[in-house]
Amino acid sequence: MSRPLSDISACGIGLRSPHVRQVQDERPPVPWLEVHSENYYVDGGPALAALVRLRADYPLSLHGVGMSLGSTDPLDRAHLARLAQLIERTEPALVSEHLCWSGVGGRALNDLLPLPYTEEALAHVCARITEVQDFIGRELLVENVSSYLAFADATIPEWEFVAAVARRTGCKLLCDVNNIYVNAVNHGFDADGYLAVLPRDAVAEIHLAGFDASGPCLVDTHGAPVAPPVWALYRRAIARFGAVPTLIEWDTDIPPLSTLLAEAATAQAILDTPDALAA
Repeated sequence: MSRPLSDISACGIGLRSPHVRQVQDERPPVPWLEVHSENYYVDGGPALAALVRLRADYPLSLHGVGMSLGSTDPLDRAHLARLAQLIERTEPALVSEHLCWSGVGGRALNDLLPLPYTEEALAHVCARITEVQDFIGRELLVENVSSYLAFADATIPEWEFVAAVARRTGCKLLCDVNNIYVNAVNHGFDADGYLAVLPRDAVAEIHLAGFDASGPCLVDTHGAPVAPPVWALYRRAIARFGAVPTLIEWDTDIPPLSTLLAEAATAQAILDTPDALAA
């Protein structure tokens, strides 16, 4: 197995199916790969076999989209067992999920929906994160999500809610800088103030992606290059948190692999620039 991601201050890419064969054949010098966990909840087959082969050469991060941490439904034990099995098979450096809910009444809604930022929701999601961490036997990273509405009964600012989750559970944070920017524009808050509240030692990974600005609000599509103001916010995030492992996400209108590698190179240049780390 390759060296752990915790040793690498570098930018990787999200590995998607159109690029798997090319990555297998060419072995590009990308520092690490991240995959969606649920795509590999199988007992065999070519997809899992390809992932195991790539894991021999690349550090790996597992990123989940279906755990529904904030749901009022009981945690899906079969889902957790599949995750634990995949962790054992691939020995990932990082395991992450979203701070959201995505199903109710046993029905998956195929979206990452925001939580109401209340004390009740905070206690509920913290208990479930603790349960997940106990089950898989390791720290879970939780990611802040994009949103397009705010709950009228919210009593806690989003950034304080996210920070409190990390403090109460001991989990780490996957800081999605694009999502912070999208929400700052959509809801009218200060993105730098958000970063300032997150505990420095809790941020273990950063995501960068593109958004759509054609409508009345920004929509997190993961289908475009990283926007200039997000690059600027990323520089300030690195100045605060240090050279945190960073990922380029691209999930719709997936471009050639070379485009992802170019985006990763831009992020890597920021990680490698000494003045980017100045306080």
